[in-house]
Amino acid sequence: MLKRIARACGAAVVLVALGAGPAIAGERYVALGDSFSSGTGTRTYFDSGCQKSVYAYPSLVDVQRANTDLVFAACSGARTGDVLSSQVSSLTTGTRWVTITIGGNDAGFSSVITECAQPWWSSNCNGAIDTAQSYIRNTLPGRLDQVYNSIKSRSPTATVIVLSYPRLFMGVDCNAGTFFSGDEMTRLNQTADLLRDTTRTRVTAAGANFRFRDAIPPFVGHAVCSSTEWLNGLSSPTGESYHPNRTGHSSGYAPLVRGGMG
Repeated sequence: MLKRIARACGAAVVLVALGAGPAIAGERYVALGDSFSSGTGTRTYFDSGCQKSVYAYPSLVDVQRANTDLVFAACSGARTGDVLSSQVSSLTTGTRWVTITIGGNDAGFSSVITECAQPWWSSNCNGAIDTAQSYIRNTLPGRLDQVYNSIKSRSPTATVIVLSYPRLFMGVDCNAGTFFSGDEMTRLNQTADLLRDTTRTRVTAAGANFRFRDAIPPFVGHAVCSSTEWLNGLSSPTGESYHPNRTGHSSGYAPLVRGGMG
């Protein structure tokens, strides 16, 4: 799909890379998931409703692999229920590759960040984190199983690459207008770890066709307020905040996916 968008936009570099010969159907690659897959944070979108971006890792992987044909179904704000109701219909028995990030919105992570960004005297950050962690431990595993089972039933021979979320913080809050304490940032990172571990466990249970890719290691040293940020801090518009920027997708997520594809 991105290849066709690039042609329509006159992206000469991509055109040269792809060549001028007749289009040949490649391996069907379906990108599912939420804002970390759609490209929220990259600031340029060809689908404003779902904030799909040519700078998101699915688009980048599609261009970098000449033999893939991307179906970009991921949508900002998606929860597991949204994947089941409006995204898995893109899957076919002939699908070769599937990628997905999902679970953060189910756990209400965006609301937790919003709560914790406020001054301590006007927020209940620890309560919000406790609620999210309880959900991740007790409810999310079953929701993830539903998604993975649906993918398996629709695309039984596809290789499914499930990606985690990075830790957002490195211990310093440098953004004017946010009030994260050191302890709060530590607990928020621990919540990302819990979400990672929970997802990995369910991916392992899903079977041999599922591959887990941990996004935490590549983003170490590139968190919010690091000297080389791969994640946006507080941004305008605020919806861009606390998401991977273009470098986060090109240097963080895209290599993880390519490594999973082999």
